Amino acid sequence: MKAMILAAGRGERLRPLTDSLPKPLVPVLGKPLIEYHLDKLAAAGFREVVINCAWLGHKLPETLGDGGRFGLSISYSHEAEALETAGGIIQALPLLGDEPFLVVNGDIFIDQLPPLPERLPEGAEAWLYLVNNPPQHPQGDFVLDGQQIGAEGEHLLTFSGMGIYSPALFTGLTPGARPLAPLLRSKMAAGLVAGAKFDGYWCDVGTIARLEDLEQRLQGHAGRAS
Repeated sequence: MKAMILAAGRGERLRPLTDSLPKPLVPVLGKPLIEYHLDKLAAAGFREVVINCAWLGHKLPETLGDGGRFGLSISYSHEAEALETAGGIIQALPLLGDEPFLVVNGDIFIDQLPPLPERLPEGAEAWLYLVNNPPQHPQGDFVLDGQQIGAEGEHLLTFSGMGIYSPALFTGLTPGARPLAPLLRSKMAAGLVAGAKFDGYWCDVGTIARLEDLEQRLQGHAGRAS
């Protein structure tokens, strides 16, 4: 399975850090956020990773290179302007191949990758990972019923920004800027979206305050480990 890291966003809420860096290169304890993902992907056995980039996108290949130092082969999908999530994936499809692939938001932090299914359930075009609703998003996004994910109901959970997608999810869609949520909701209505809850540590590193909280957490863990 190949993986894609979404790294094209502007990161307005992380300014001024993102005035000179793409959001996934913002350092967390001196290490670019995206490198934590690359290390975990390599440790999990991934070998090919696609990264899309737009804002200050040249700095990603300048920093990460071809991926060799991570034990990976990295390809870059350059966007003149950010194409949003679905649009970015559609543009990168030639690099991702014909099999389902993992997509991870470049601006989240996790302690470990979620368990990956050997294959998508019969008929499913997407497998999403949901998390408990964080303080900044108490309303949630989707409902998990067994392995089926729906757009409406009680006990909504938050989409983690991690998912496995079949190329079939994007069949017939034209290139260009396109958000992912409306596409997922239409597929949910057809019963084509499955998933699981991710109970590991997850942080949407979307603001300076959450970045500082994450660094304090990692420093605390490092202190206990020593």
